[in-house]
Amino acid sequence: MYAVILAGGKGVRLRPYTTALPKPLVPIGDEHAILEIVLRQLSTAGFTRCTIAIGHLGEIIRAYVGDGSQWGMSIDYATEESPLGTMGPLLNLRDRLPEHFLVMNGDVLTDLDYADVLRCHEESGAPLTIATYPRKVHIDFGVLTTDASRVVGFTEKPSMDYHVSMGVYGLSRSTLDHYTPGLPLGFDELVLDLLDGQNLPQSYAFDGYWLDIGRPDDYDRANAEFTSRKSLLLKGA
Repeated sequence: MYAVILAGGKGVRLRPYTTALPKPLVPIGDEHAILEIVLRQLSTAGFTRCTIAIGHLGEIIRAYVGDGSQWGMSIDYATEESPLGTMGPLLNLRDRLPEHFLVMNGDVLTDLDYADVLRCHEESGAPLTIATYPRKVHIDFGVLTTDASRVVGFTEKPSMDYHVSMGVYGLSRSTLDHYTPGLPLGFDELVLDLLDGQNLPQSYAFDGYWLDIGRPDDYDRANAEFTSRKSLLLKGA
C-alpha cells in the first residue's frame, strides 16, 4: 500500500512553534514528533511505500525521516518550489502513483484505520473518499428566520451537527487526469469539480479519536492527552 503525506505548509497558525520547525515535526509528548507517529501508524497498518510532499523547511523533514527504513518503509520526497495547494503536489507525482492510494496531512493525530480507508475506497469505485468526523456547534444566540421584514421562525440557542474532513483521503490516480501539473489545486476545488460533474465522492465516517493540530490550543491539547492516548495511537509501543 502507498501513501502520500502532505507536509509542505508553513504552519502559520501554529506559530511560534513553527518558526524554526516544520509543523509535522513539532514534538508530541517526550519522545515523538507528529510525523513520526503518523509513519509508525502507516507502517503498522501495512503501508510499505510513502512519498512526503515537502516545502517550507523541507530539508529538516528529509533529514529527520531519511529513507524510511527505521519504520520498515520506503520513503521518497516531492519538493514544492511554490505553494500548490492541498492536491496540487499530487499532479507532479502522477507518473509514480498507483491507481489507488492514501493522501493525508502530516499533522493529524488519530487512531483512524488508514488501511481500511484505502480498502473501502478501492471497493467503492468512487473518485475520492473523504474521512469525515462529526462536529457539533452550539450557537449562543436566539436564531431568527426572516421573510422580508417579518420574523417567521425562532430557535433559542440551537446546536448544529455537521461532518468535517479529517485531512485523510483515499484517491484514484485517474481522478487527477484533467488537471495540469505545476498548477495549484486545492481540496475544495477538486471536491466542487467532482460535485459539478456528478462524480460523487464517498464519505468514510469515523467517530474515534481525531485531533487536527492546526492552532496552539490544539497542540497544547495534543500534548496534554498524549500520555493517556499513547497505547491507542501507537499500538504495541
